[in-house]
Amino acid sequence: MYRNLLVAMDGSEHSKRAAKEAIRLVKDTPDAEVTIAYAIDYDKAEKEISKGQTNEQVAAARKEFLAPLEMLFKEAGVTSKTVVLHGSPGSAIVEHANEQGYDAVVIGSRGLNPVQQFVLGSVSHKVAKRVKAPVLIVK
Repeated sequence: MYRNLLVAMDGSEHSKRAAKEAIRLVKDTPDAEVTIAYAIDYDKAEKEISKGQTNEQVAAARKEFLAPLEMLFKEAGVTSKTVVLHGSPGSAIVEHANEQGYDAVVIGSRGLNPVQQFVLGSVSHKVAKRVKAPVLIVK
């Protein structure tokens, strides 16, 4: 049984499916806790701020963005907490997961074809290769 899961979220439909799968994995475990990880890429954050948004506005938008994802867990009666990671999503998730020692990591896949994966890279692929815990990739 899993008691301590990490779910990587980016707000996409794939990550919502990953959240639902994480809920399914732990919903019958009363003392389970899911950590929702949201990684902020510095380059994207700088672009938001350079568009005239203040740090407070960016933080408020992030909180509003994460609220529906957090609600999925609350409605299912699953204890969760959210951590905001800084840096390239793949590296930030790997570093956090390996430091915290989760039972497993659940992450959505964008379903890139082999050429797209080669050119763009894949966060889920990086996580699966480098995290020490089992990784469940949800399509």
